Amino acid sequence: MNALSKDLKNVVRDYENNLRDIVNKDSHRLKFHLMPTVGWLNDPNGLCEFNGEYHVFYQYSPFNENGGIKFWGHYTSKDFINWENKGTDLFSDEPFDCHGAYSGSTLVDDGKMNIFYTGNVKNIGDYDYINDGKEQNTILIISEDGKNFDNKKLIITNKDYPSNLTCHVRDPKVFKDDDKFYMVQGARDKDDVGQVILFESDDLINWKYINTIKSEEKFGYMWECPDLISIDDKNILLISPQGVEEDGIKYNNIYQSGYYFIEGDYKSTDYKLSDFEEIDRGFDFYAPQTFKDSSGRTILIGWMGLPDIEGLYSNPTVEYKWQHALTIPRQLKVKDNRLLQSPIEELKNLRKNKKEFKNIDTLEDECYDVFETEIDFKNKINFKMVVKEGATLEYSKDTNLFSLYFDETGYGRTKRSCYLEDIKNIRVFLDTSSIEIFINDGEEVFTSRFYPENQKGIKISGENLDVKIYELDGFNIL
Repeated sequence: MNALSKDLKNVVRDYENNLRDIVNKDSHRLKFHLMPTVGWLNDPNGLCEFNGEYHVFYQYSPFNENGGIKFWGHYTSKDFINWENKGTDLFSDEPFDCHGAYSGSTLVDDGKMNIFYTGNVKNIGDYDYINDGKEQNTILIISEDGKNFDNKKLIITNKDYPSNLTCHVRDPKVFKDDDKFYMVQGARDKDDVGQVILFESDDLINWKYINTIKSEEKFGYMWECPDLISIDDKNILLISPQGVEEDGIKYNNIYQSGYYFIEGDYKSTDYKLSDFEEIDRGFDFYAPQTFKDSSGRTILIGWMGLPDIEGLYSNPTVEYKWQHALTIPRQLKVKDNRLLQSPIEELKNLRKNKKEFKNIDTLEDECYDVFETEIDFKNKINFKMVVKEGATLEYSKDTNLFSLYFDETGYGRTKRSCYLEDIKNIRVFLDTSSIEIFINDGEEVFTSRFYPENQKGIKISGENLDVKIYELDGFNIL
C-alpha cells in the first residue's frame, strides 16, 4: 500500500466514524442488504469465492452521497448471512486511475485473486470526454490472500482499443475458457453504437483484441458492465445498455439491464445474438455481475439503484448521508430459452416466524417489518397485493398484464409492467425500503426501492391462494 492509499484509508475511516450516527438514525437502513457505511454505492465489482470465502466489492464514494470519486468497498462472508465489512480496499491513488477506480471483476486462478478494473483519468483541458480527453486504463492487481491489494499493473490503455471506438471503454470482466483467458469490455464507437470488445490472453498480462460483439441493429449508444457466461452449454451476454428508447412497457428506465443468448462462435464473426431481454423490470436495478462458486452455481448480484435519475425519482436517504444498496444474491438458471433468477438457498436461513394461509380469496395481515412472502396460484386469476400501503402488485387475467406501482412512498417511482401468460407463483422479499419480486420461479423479476414510514402489513385478493409469510432476520455485519 503506497503512502497515498494509507492516508486515504485513514481519511475514509475518520469520515465514516464522524457520520455514522447520522446514517444510523435513518429508519430506511436496510436489514438484509449490503449498503455503504456512508455516502454512495453503485456497481458490484470483483465478485468471487476465494479460499472458502465470498468476496463482494462495490463502487464506493464515501465523501458524497450523490456520487463522487470512486473507490472499491469490500465485504466478505462464508455463508451470505454473516458478513464482515472490510472497509475500503482499493483506492484511486495512481496517475493511471486518479479520477476513479471504476468497475471490474476478479478471476480466481492458480490460487490467486486476479482483480481487473478500469482506471479513469480525465485530462484537464477543452475536451468533450467522449472522443478525447479521457483515459480508460485497464489495471490488474494480484492478491494472494484476499486481504492485500497492492502492486497495480497497467495492462491496457486507449491505444490498445480498436481505432473506431470513443474514449468510453470500461468495465473488464475476465473469464477462462480451456487454457485461454478472455476479457470483455463495454464500449461506445464513434457512431454512438454500443458494443462489447473481446480480448484474449495466455498469461493475464498481455492481451490481444480479437473481436467485437454487437447487435445487428443499433441498440443504445453504450454497453456498460458486460458479462459473458455459460449455463447449460448456452453462452449468455449480459449488458447494461445506455441510450435505448422506450418501447411501450419495455425499456422504461433511463438505462436498462438485460441479456442476449449467443449462437455460434463469439470469438469470431460467426455469431448471432438473440433478441434482447430485460433481466429486471423494476425501478432500481443496474450493472449486474455474476460469478461461479465452488458448487457450480452462477450467482448474480446487482446494483439496487440507477445513475442519472435526478428529476425522475429520488431516495430520501440522502438526507442521512447515504444512498443505494446491492440486491440479494440470485442464482441463475436457463429454462425454455429464458434466463431465470432465484434467491439463493442460503437466504432461507434468515427465516424466523411463519404464518401460513391455505385456499384463501382475501387476506389482510399486519405481517412483519421485514419479511418474505410465497404465494402459489392454482389457476389463472385476477390478483392484487398491497404491501405496507405503498407498493401494489397487480395482475389481470384478461390483459395478461402484471404491474408494480407505488403511491408517494415511491418518491417519484410510478409504474412498471410486463406481460405474463399466467402466474403460477410469486415470491416477494420486503426490506425496510426495498422490494424484490420473483414471478414464476424467476421468469420475471422486479426490484425497487420505496420508503414507507409507519405503514405495516399486506392486503391480498385473489382466488384459492396458498400464502406463506416469513419474518426475516437481518444480515449480521461486523
